[in-house]
Order: sequence, then C-alpha cells, then structure tokens
Amino acid sequence: MEFKLIIKKLNNTLSEEEATIFSEWYNESNLHKNYFNKVKENYHNDSFLIDIEKGWKSIEKQIKPVSVKKTGYLKYAVAASIILLVSITFLFNKNKIEEINNPIIVNSTIEIGTDKATLTLEDGTTIALEQGKHFISDNLESDGEELIYKSPNSNKKVEIAYNYLTIPRGGQYHIKLSDGTEVWLNSESQIKYPITFIQGETRQVELVYGEAYFDVSPSTNHNGSKFKVLTGPQEIEVLGTEFNISAYKDEDAIYTALVEGKVAVVNGNAHTILSPEQQSIINKNISGINVVKADVYSVTSWRKGIFSFDNMPLEKIMKVLSRWYDVDVVFADSEIKDINFNGVLRKNQNIEEILNAIKNVNNIAYVINNNTVVFK
Repeated sequence: MEFKLIIKKLNNTLSEEEATIFSEWYNESNLHKNYFNKVKENYHNDSFLIDIEKGWKSIEKQIKPVSVKKTGYLKYAVAASIILLVSITFLFNKNKIEEINNPIIVNSTIEIGTDKATLTLEDGTTIALEQGKHFISDNLESDGEELIYKSPNSNKKVEIAYNYLTIPRGGQYHIKLSDGTEVWLNSESQIKYPITFIQGETRQVELVYGEAYFDVSPSTNHNGSKFKVLTGPQEIEVLGTEFNISAYKDEDAIYTALVEGKVAVVNGNAHTILSPEQQSIINKNISGINVVKADVYSVTSWRKGIFSFDNMPLEKIMKVLSRWYDVDVVFADSEIKDINFNGVLRKNQNIEEILNAIKNVNNIAYVINNNTVVFK
C-alpha cells in the first residue's frame, strides 16, 4: 500500500477501491493499526514532514530474503515501523537537533495564506474579496470564501462580457461560473471568464496565469456546448470533467493533469487526448506535447489544504511555499537547492513549523528576516 493512502484516509478522500486497499492493510496487523494511529496523532498535532524515501532506503539493507508470499507483507510491516521511528525521532529529539543549527527569526511578518482575491468587473471596477466580507450584485454573490455566478434567464438576450478573478500570493479562491462549472484557484493566479455563457456557443475561459482545478459542468447539461480553457499557447477542449492546470509565469512549462473523464490538449499543430492519471507538459517556447503518468494526488492535493511533495528538490518546494506564504526565498548555499524531500504538509501550519520539519531532516540552517527566508 502507498503511504499517500494513509493521508487520503485522514482527509476522507479515498475512492472505493482505495478504501478497500486501506482496510485490508489496516486489518493485517496491530503494527499497521498502531502506525496509522501514530500518524493520525502527529498529523493533527504537529508539523508533518517525513522523509519516506530515506526511511525506506535505510530498511531495504536490513531486509533478509524470505519466501515470495511473505516478502510484500514484511516490507510493509518493516517500512511502517522504520518510518514511524523516523517520525518519532523528529518529534521527540527536536530540541537536541536544534542545538546543532538553531533557526534565527528576526521580526517575522509571515502569515498563513487565506481565501482572498480581487474581482475585476466588466466596467473596470475592482472589488476585494476576503474572509468575513460579503458582496452581492445582480448576477453574482460572494461570502468572502467563494464567488458564485447566477444562471442566466434563458428568455433574456445575453451579451458577452468578461470578469477577471485575480488571486494574490498568500491567497486562494473558489468560483462557480454561471453554467455550474467550479474552479479552484491557487495562489498567484488569474482567470478571465464571461459573466454568462451564450447558449449554443462554446463555453470558453482563460487561465491567464497560475494554477487552477476545474470541475466542468458537462455539455449534456448545456445543449452540447463545448467547454474550452485557453492558457498561453495551450488550448484544452473538455471531453470529461475534472483536471488541473499549472501555468505559472515563472515556470517554463504548462502542466495539465487529468483526474476524471478526458481532455483534448492542443499546442500549435500538436494534439493529444489525455486519459485519467496522465499529465501533458508543454514548453512555452517550443511546439509539441509530452505526456507522462501523473501522481494525481500530489498534483491536486493543494485544493484539499495539503502540500504533497514526491521526491521534490528544496528549491521547488520553497517556490510552492513562497506563493502560499507570500515570502521571498534566498539560498546562500546553492547546493542546498537540490536536496530532495518526500512528505506531506498541511497548508494551515505556520511556516516556522514547516521549515523546522525540513531542517530536522537534513539539519539545514535558515534565517527568517521579516518576510524573507534565507537558507545558509
């Protein structure tokens, strides 16, 4: 069983098939039950970053050959105990490790990200959307956490007009378009969309930049009208329902991962159709489309309040965290950038908790000065 299923169990996001796999693993032994309970306790009570790869590599050398039937069970049992040991070491020897490389914090102004966005109306008016503030107009409503557009009156003639929703660093937002399509926007993102869609015509929106998760209202509910998403040189025609697009301005590529259904990806003369758990990669400066297998859970976990890092270099991890916490990151020692980590983090943690968890894995020193993190 993959470790990510434990995290999905904790977040109640297991599919029926995954729930069966988890249940079989959980009931296999008391060791598994105890391990799950420990992870659950640590997950809710402390920062949670476990270097699974290191733990697994360390035990592979200790596993003695046994019969084929028992090998799989033994690996999982030993892996569980070692990873648990690694976790406990991080949690209970925290003070001892920090004596080696204590972090320095000077006037930290870093805050956890929240639901916030700026709505730009068709006449250019801008409205700040944030928790605790309500906004209502003729065709839309916001409770500070999501923006909902009303379905148009089918008997009323509709003229095309566009709104923009811009998510700053340190923000996220959920929007429900007039056709019922739902979009979750990550930090530092912007989407352009019509206030209402014209019946019989293609429903088209543009992810100007950033990252968004789409759950598209099917064409069967709209007299066969297609749904398209434009992102730079990429065009997505939706043949199914749920997918994630990442197209940040400071990234060289556009990543589209399919969760359910099908989508057609077009880049110039290149064209491909994605199936679930596939991801297309388009270089913004080169024509063509590369398709790879996607770890859909890791790619989309941000929408559920989770950061999931699978063997990811620290530089890329900090780029993700810098958007959510609205911080600048400096690597005084460039070699640190390439250190890889595996783990799961909750987005509602203070950044100091996350940095300490990272530090405890490799004893990496860091300094926080106002809103800047410096790795030494």
